[in-house]
Amino acid sequence: MSLKFYFKDNIEESRLIKRRIIIAASIVILLMGLLLLRLVNLQMIKHEHFITLSQNNRVKVLPIPPIRGLIYSRDDILLAENQPAFSLEIIPEQVENMDDVIKALARIVSIQDEDTRRFYKLLKEKRRHDSVPLRYNLDEIEVANFAVNNHLFPGVEVVARPYRRYPLKDITSHVIGYVGRIDDNDMAQLDNSNYLGITHIGKLGIEKTYEELLHGRVGHQQVEVNAQGRIIRVLERTAPEPGKNIYLSLDVSLQKVAVEALKDKKGAIVAVDPANGDVLALVSSPGYDPNPFVNGIDAKSYQALLESKSTPLINRAVQGKYPPGSVIKPFLGAVALAYGVRTKDETTWCPGWYALKGHEHRYRDWKRGGHGHVNLNTAIVQSCDVYYYSLANDLGINRLYDGLANFGFGEKTGIDISGESTGLVPSVEWKRRVYNQPWYQGETLIAGIGQGAVLTTPVQLAVATAAVASQGKIVSPHLAYEARDPITNQVQILEHAHSHQVAFQDPGIWKFIIEAMTDVVHGAYGTARRSGMDAKYKFAGKTGTAQVIGIDQNEAYKKEDIAEEFQDHALFIAFAPVDSPKIAVAIIVENGGSGSGAAAPIARILFDHYLLGLQPVSEVKENNT
Repeated sequence: MSLKFYFKDNIEESRLIKRRIIIAASIVILLMGLLLLRLVNLQMIKHEHFITLSQNNRVKVLPIPPIRGLIYSRDDILLAENQPAFSLEIIPEQVENMDDVIKALARIVSIQDEDTRRFYKLLKEKRRHDSVPLRYNLDEIEVANFAVNNHLFPGVEVVARPYRRYPLKDITSHVIGYVGRIDDNDMAQLDNSNYLGITHIGKLGIEKTYEELLHGRVGHQQVEVNAQGRIIRVLERTAPEPGKNIYLSLDVSLQKVAVEALKDKKGAIVAVDPANGDVLALVSSPGYDPNPFVNGIDAKSYQALLESKSTPLINRAVQGKYPPGSVIKPFLGAVALAYGVRTKDETTWCPGWYALKGHEHRYRDWKRGGHGHVNLNTAIVQSCDVYYYSLANDLGINRLYDGLANFGFGEKTGIDISGESTGLVPSVEWKRRVYNQPWYQGETLIAGIGQGAVLTTPVQLAVATAAVASQGKIVSPHLAYEARDPITNQVQILEHAHSHQVAFQDPGIWKFIIEAMTDVVHGAYGTARRSGMDAKYKFAGKTGTAQVIGIDQNEAYKKEDIAEEFQDHALFIAFAPVDSPKIAVAIIVENGGSGSGAAAPIARILFDHYLLGLQPVSEVKENNT
C-alpha cells in the first residue's frame, strides 16, 4: 500500500485571500459611493421637493362649504330655505362589521334598501375616517331612539346639517325647481375648485338658472393632521362667501289662487306685468313636491311620477306646446291690418263654411249656421272661423309666418328658467326640411285658426298678450329681478333682455285690436261676456278652443262621446284693466272644453284677486256658453 503526502502552500493561499479582500472592499466602496450619491441627490438636489412633500403630509388644505343663498318672492315670502336636519352617519374605521351594524340600526331607525345602496356607493368614494351618511332627515322620534341606544354603536352618530327645503312644495315646484346631489354630468361642467366639499347643485328652475349667485364661494382652512389624516389643529382659515339671496317677481298670493283655480285639472297659467315683463304667476298643473329630490327620491316614488298620466314633472307653462286655437285671431287680425290684406270695415260672408276655389272640401265654422256678414271686429268678438280662413288664404303662409314671428311665436321668450320650448309657426321651408313635402294651400287655412302645425307655449301667449296691452312692446319675461348679499345687504339688479317694438307702423292697429278684445268680454255677443259680467274694471280677452283630435267633416263634436284625454283644450288670453294694463294672462285647461266655459272664468278670478284683493271661491264653476 502506497502513502500520499500533501504540503500546504501558504504563499498561494495568502494571494487568494488578498484578492478576495480587494474584491469585497471594491464592492463595499462602490456601494458606499452609490449611497453617497443618492444622499447627495436627496439632501441637496431634491431637497425642496421632499420638504414640500413632507409639509403636505403634515398640513392639509380643506374646503369650507358656503351657505346657499335663499329665494324670496316679491312680498318677502321664503320660497327656498336652508333648514337644519338630522342625518345618521357612520365613520367606517370605527366599525368592525358594517353589515351587522346597519342591520342593528335598522331595528331602531327606518333604513330602506335605497338608503343602503346609496351608503355603500358613498363608502367607496370616502376615506375610512370620513363620516358617511346612511339616512337623511331623521324625525325627532328617530333621533330620540338612537340617542337612547347610542352607546351600542361606536362610530355611528347623528349629525345636524343644513338641507334645502321648499315650504310651498307643489305650489312653486315648477318655478323654483330643486337642488340635488352632484353627479358625474355636473362635475364635467363645474369649476371644481369652487365646489370642493359641496354635495348639492341646482338641477331645475331658479335653483339651476341662478346657481352661480346662490352657490357663493368656497372657503378654505389649513389644518395640521397626524399620520392617519386626523385633524390636530387649524393653522389658517379663509371664510367662505355665502350665496346671494334671490328675489323673484312672483306674487305668492296670486300664485296660490292660480293653483287653486286649476286644482284637479291639467293645464298652465302665466301672468306677467305688461310694463316690464315681471312674471307674477307661473303655474303648471299638476305640480309635485320637490323636497324628496334634494337627497335623492326613492326609485318607487320617482317611477310613479314618471308613469303618471298627468305628467307632473313637465313644466307645461314653458315646455307645453299647444295649438292656440282662436286665441291666435287677434294677432293675425293685427298682421292683416299691418300688411293691408284687410281693412277694419271690410266684410266677409260666413255661411258656416269656407271652400277654396276649385275644391269641394268645406272648412267648417264652429257655428254651423254661419255668422252672416262679418268684419274684423265681429270676427274677433264672435270668433268667426270662416273670416280667418279667408284672411289666412289672402295673407299666404309666408306673411302669416312673418307676422306671427313679430309677436315672438316660434321662438323662445328667454324666460329665466330652463327647458323652454320654441313652439312652432309652420312655413314652406319648415315642411320641406322636416317632411320633405310641399306646402298645401289648405294647411294655410288651418293655420289661420290656430290649428294644424301651429304650436305655442303658455308663456309665449302671455308675452304676446302683454304686447297688445302695451301697444306693441315685446318684453322679456323674467322671474328674478335682484340679488342681495346676506351680509352687507348690497343689492345687485339682475339684467334681462331689453324690450323691442312690434314693427307695425299704424298705431291705430293696437287701439282697434284692444277694442275688439274688450268687446269679447264686455260686448253683447262676446264669447267671454259671462266672465266680464259685473266686473268693476274693464278687461280685454280672447277665448280659444283647440281640437286634440280631428272630427270628420260631416260629424258633430259630442263631448260625452269622447274620452277625456281627447277632448278639446280650453284657452283664454286677457289683460286688465284696459285703460292701464297691470296684468296679462294666458290660461290653458287641458281637455277643458270651451275657452269661455273653462278658462275665461279663471282669468276673472285672477284679476279680481290681483286688482281688487278679492278672495276666490273654492271652485271655478264652468259656464255653458
